[in-house]
Amino acid sequence: MAGTQYDESSFRVLKGLEPVRERPGMYTRTDSPTHIIQEVIDNAADEALAGFAKKIHVTLHLDGSVMVADDGRGIPVGLHPVEGVPVVVLAYTRLHAGGKFDKREGNSAYAFSGGLHGVGVSVTNALSTRIEVEVKRDGKIHRIDFSEGGETISPVRIEGDCGRQTGTRVRVWPDPKYFESPRVPMNELERLLRSKAVLLSGVAVRLDIEQANGPMLTKTWSYPEGLAGYLNEVSGDIEPVAPIFTGEKYAGKDDTSFAPGEGASWALAWFESTVPSESYVNLIPTVNGGTHESGLRAGVFDAMKSFIDHHTLLPRGVKLQQEDVCGRMSFVLSARLLDPQFQGQVKEKLNSREAVKLVSSQIRDPFEIWLNNHVEAGKAIAELSIKQALSRQKSAQKVEKRKTSGVAVLPGKLSDCESEDIAHNELFLVEGDSAGGSAKMARNKETQAILPLRGKVQNAWEIDPDRILANAEIHDIAVALGVDAHRPDSTPDLSGLRYGKIVIMSDADVDGAHIQTLLLTLFFRHFPKLIEHGHVYVAQPPLYRVDVPAQGKKRPPRRLYALDEGELTAMRDRLAAEGFKPEAIEIGRFKGLGEMNPDQLRETTMDPATRRVLPVHVRVGAFDDTLKMFTLLMGKGEASGRRAWMEEKGDSVEADI
Repeated sequence: MAGTQYDESSFRVLKGLEPVRERPGMYTRTDSPTHIIQEVIDNAADEALAGFAKKIHVTLHLDGSVMVADDGRGIPVGLHPVEGVPVVVLAYTRLHAGGKFDKREGNSAYAFSGGLHGVGVSVTNALSTRIEVEVKRDGKIHRIDFSEGGETISPVRIEGDCGRQTGTRVRVWPDPKYFESPRVPMNELERLLRSKAVLLSGVAVRLDIEQANGPMLTKTWSYPEGLAGYLNEVSGDIEPVAPIFTGEKYAGKDDTSFAPGEGASWALAWFESTVPSESYVNLIPTVNGGTHESGLRAGVFDAMKSFIDHHTLLPRGVKLQQEDVCGRMSFVLSARLLDPQFQGQVKEKLNSREAVKLVSSQIRDPFEIWLNNHVEAGKAIAELSIKQALSRQKSAQKVEKRKTSGVAVLPGKLSDCESEDIAHNELFLVEGDSAGGSAKMARNKETQAILPLRGKVQNAWEIDPDRILANAEIHDIAVALGVDAHRPDSTPDLSGLRYGKIVIMSDADVDGAHIQTLLLTLFFRHFPKLIEHGHVYVAQPPLYRVDVPAQGKKRPPRRLYALDEGELTAMRDRLAAEGFKPEAIEIGRFKGLGEMNPDQLRETTMDPATRRVLPVHVRVGAFDDTLKMFTLLMGKGEASGRRAWMEEKGDSVEADI
């Protein structure tokens, strides 16, 4: 294109904290400053978790700034032995730098920490107009200030003596231009601080709110009964069907599977009506759950099933599923992992695959022992679980009766699932026959169906709805789903839908992205209500496999998976900081789904406990914009507009399902 220069000078290298300011949404939430303040609170909580702090004090000021103080050891202010700059400066200005990476025995400041991405308070600094840090350490009060998003840094200066006192006080002024709302929502902040009090026994948590007219408003939290007391508070007046079961279990020095100290504490109860659950990893709230919750449910289900079998409580013809047992269970779970892997920098969901085995193995035996020591409580939980199973089977029979009245014959290449419960059933639309073969071996036959697709599905954007089923691949998809093609403004009959989740599963390459786009075009154009009701998902298979060798006697060999080049780079940095030499780490690249063996495909892409899938939805109020974009990208008469758009935007496009 005339006037567009593309040479060596076209490449821009983002330095320091520039990447954060350029794309803040990749590093934090942008609806409010909640997460960047949480990063500071988490640092104080990590000091308490390590046993060095007994107080966490947060103050909301009238000018929009937030102060977080603790009485921990105080962040080091001396020069780093390699970098030659004060450690406090590294913490607040360098991505992938911190005291939480070093996991070598006897040499770790934090044995268990939630902040393992290494981009915590540096992100806070990048997105703030000013930060003041005061450190009480070594008998002196040290002070340093950061301004203009961390670009301006004052020298570290001594402002007095503090005797034997230690601690860190940080005051943050979030920059409003990066957030939809400039202030931290009060309910979120209170929930966060309350959770720290629940999880940190003996730690006093206090919130002061500065008032325009009047004295400071103060709130404090304390839970002497720990997790059980918190679950009691959350449940309110709703009585559990059996007493709350609490416990904790952590790996010892002789454990061959997990590092010493890894494990979990929990409080569980069953209720007739819904009571919310909460989970945490190293004190970080995981609001979207993750693999530790999957492990909890797996361990509880195994113990409960054993108890029911031992006491012969299950009626003939009833098949118990995990959801039957855990559907009415509410819990507060606090897991400890040496090296947690989160989905995204915001850390709202745990992805560590070993957490499933860790939590399930730690809770299973204690819960089974508790059930056999509290037989009446166990029978009450069993009765509720069996009631759920009977209700589910009755509902599935109704669905089956409706379906058998139809005349459609399911596609021959569809490997259907056994369950009739669409709330749990999943259909995987898989690219290629070879990947389809692996997926058939990797699936859970009870709830997961596989429909392999040969080649690329036809571009359905401009196909007339009456002609849509003339294409064999599209016909097979529609028949397998049990739903007729429809328009966005229609009210289609979705009662015949056979699967609650439709998962597009293609290779992590350009061709795979093209197949994803074609299938999303099909659903957006001809089955829009499936997207609107949240039935369509896109699987995220990894591009790289990373084999990590054993680390002494404490850590067995690990296999990690990286979604893309960015995750691989972050993983390499973290492993290097843990003391692994680059040549000791083996990295393999998957050319496609067909290259994965069934176990790898199950673990990374199909098992609900450990996979990564993205829900597909149209943002509120963005339907017209989405329609225009699909028309531009998929319309036959839009070639010139498409070319111009690609030339203008091609180097900055981000996937945004």
